Amino acid sequence: QVQLVESGGGLVQAGGSLRLSCAASGRTFSKYTMGWFRQAPGKERDFVASISGSAGTTDYADSVKGRFTISRDNVKNTVYLQMNSLKPEDTAVYYCAANWATMSRQITVYDYWGQGTQVTVSS
Repeated sequence: QVQLVESGGGLVQAGGSLRLSCAASGRTFSKYTMGWFRQAPGKERDFVASISGSAGTTDYADSVKGRFTISRDNVKNTVYLQMNSLKPEDTAVYYCAANWATMSRQITVYDYWGQGTQVTVSS
């Protein structure tokens, strides 16, 4: 069982930056692939980024590539999402998720989810 708690969301102007954190419980954090997803009002939950357990592999949605960076600290059991050059269309609730060892963009692959953190980008 893995419990995930996101933090770091907030209100920022377009062009600004935010860093999201997701703290995980459990002693096998390094075995999990971690992902970030987001859901805007009235829209489906979409893939943002993922990172393998060893942090050797990352994957990004085209909409955030070059602006967002996913990273993890397996000692602190935490995954991060550094978001730069934010746009109003990045406004959403951001969720972190964990699955056992599989790099994937599919929501159904992820077994554990956090409660989400709101990111609002004003124009």
